[in-house]
Amino acid sequence: MTRLSVNINKIATLRNTRQGNTPNVKLAAINCEEFGAEGITVHPRPDERHIRYSDVRELRPIITTEFNMEGYPSRTFIDLALEVKPDQVTLVPDAHDAITSNAGWDTITHKDYLSEIVAEFKKAGIRVSLFVGAEAKMVEGAAIIGADRVELYTEPYATAFPFNPDEAIKPFIEAAKVAERLGLGLNAGHDLSLLNLKFFNQSIPNLLEVSIGHALICDALYLGLELTILKYKECLR
Repeated sequence: MTRLSVNINKIATLRNTRQGNTPNVKLAAINCEEFGAEGITVHPRPDERHIRYSDVRELRPIITTEFNMEGYPSRTFIDLALEVKPDQVTLVPDAHDAITSNAGWDTITHKDYLSEIVAEFKKAGIRVSLFVGAEAKMVEGAAIIGADRVELYTEPYATAFPFNPDEAIKPFIEAAKVAERLGLGLNAGHDLSLLNLKFFNQSIPNLLEVSIGHALICDALYLGLELTILKYKECLR
């Protein structure tokens, strides 16, 4: 069964609209785990507009499943990850002012830069995943760099899915086959939802983990967090 990692950034976004600690990010993470999530994802950005660096430090001791810290590998981000030692670091090529992740790494152009960072994390015993598009050459580049996994950027799939699911999934199937051939673990994320997740999971071989935040938290407003997590897990069976 593919593992579900819940991205709790949106919980922090809501909290940050007011002073105080409501909703409580730590309690949300605990509840997600109790309701069946197999991981918690956080994405601290330099402006701390949702998850704060202090949140990462406070969450680390209480996470009992997998803790995935994603973000652009600035020196501040790298130092925080080396301090808290998440189970997995997912490196994304976000600009500092990006609203959300909107592209994967060019693992060819940034080979030398990423190789040094990946080596630094792996020396500390932290598993490294690179956020990449569904292109064979980018997956191959991730393997050359030394990453343990790739996370496929799935917004193009989600956008095309309502019109032609079979065509939407094709490049992701091919990318997954390349990852398998190269011995890379396979994750996926971005705009996966109750609408498109089941088909994606059934179509992609050896999918280890999906990271889902925005759609899941939105669904929880209507269904409640516990039922929402159960529904997402049903899609991953």
